Amino acid sequence: MKIFLWVLLALGIVSGIGFWLFHNLVGKENPEYILKLMDEKAKDGKIAMAINFNDENMVSVNANSELPLASTMKIVVAIEFSRQAAEGKLDPNQEVSLRELEHFYIPNTDGEAHPAWIKSLDASKKSDSAVSLYEVAKGMIGYSSNANTDYLMDVLGLENINNLLNDLELTTHDPLYPIVGALYIPLQLLHEEQVTKDFLLDELQGMEMNEYRERAITISKEWKANPLSSEKKEEMVKNLGMDIQRVWSDRLPGSSANDYMVIMEKLNNKEYFSEDVHRYLDPIMEQLMENSANQQWLEHAGQKGGSTAFVLTMAMYATDKQGNKTEMVFLADDLSRLQQQKLSRNINSFQLRILREEAFREKVKEELAN
Repeated sequence: MKIFLWVLLALGIVSGIGFWLFHNLVGKENPEYILKLMDEKAKDGKIAMAINFNDENMVSVNANSELPLASTMKIVVAIEFSRQAAEGKLDPNQEVSLRELEHFYIPNTDGEAHPAWIKSLDASKKSDSAVSLYEVAKGMIGYSSNANTDYLMDVLGLENINNLLNDLELTTHDPLYPIVGALYIPLQLLHEEQVTKDFLLDELQGMEMNEYRERAITISKEWKANPLSSEKKEEMVKNLGMDIQRVWSDRLPGSSANDYMVIMEKLNNKEYFSEDVHRYLDPIMEQLMENSANQQWLEHAGQKGGSTAFVLTMAMYATDKQGNKTEMVFLADDLSRLQQQKLSRNINSFQLRILREEAFREKVKEELAN
């Protein structure tokens, strides 16, 4: 779940020495920035981290705090997809029209993730503007397509997806709902409830979460039968100011680092789910293993991250060629623009050092234990 494109474009108005300073502050890779941010934000409960190494808990900071997941929650959808495929409840090779997926795509709201996924598809994976359900699931994880996510929620059934949360014995996870559908709620209120723009923010903030989720579900179902026109989509995006985006971000499904550590351990150990489930799930979750450089030192590894303008999250697992097992979950909310950008710049190098450097693991363990 990327930052909205027009928000990114807004950075282009910064010029002169201000742009130079911002670029250099963000551009310098410094994985230890994560430790600095943890120290700054740990007390407010808006940041959490959990790290396990070889079945031992190494780091646990605010690990029970519930925070917005952004696209990291798509892991749950991927698991349910693989479970249903393994049980024969769906045909992963069933073709889906790209036009049908477009019903759930709103331009300029996903950092161009969905178009990038479509562009990545070669002729062997699509024919006559259609693609398999399996490729839809891979695009949800590999490219973080929100359109693919909402489409799969409909195919799999939200009840089944949310029942999986109970099966996994997760203690803090919110129910999932269509995240693109929720983007339409502000425009729906403006038109159907006759709410003025001056009162729209108050109306959204005061809405009960159950109503908010039900509206998103209803909207998504309506789009399947009666897709929005391009004009309506443009109007929708124009009403997504930063204050409205903040409400959307805050209301995204949340969970804790401990809950996602439970999931990461299950995926890493490959003992909880059947071989049939992993036959579908591993190629979806472990697309980084398609890189030959990763194959040289990793036995297997998977991850999913997510972000909004205010949130950055990540959950990963890996087993290296020496048999060392690592699981890590990071959740951060209420980020400034600079914090978000610096986290995005450094989170991958932080992960890599955790995986490969014993001295760095000890440093992280010592600093975050205080």
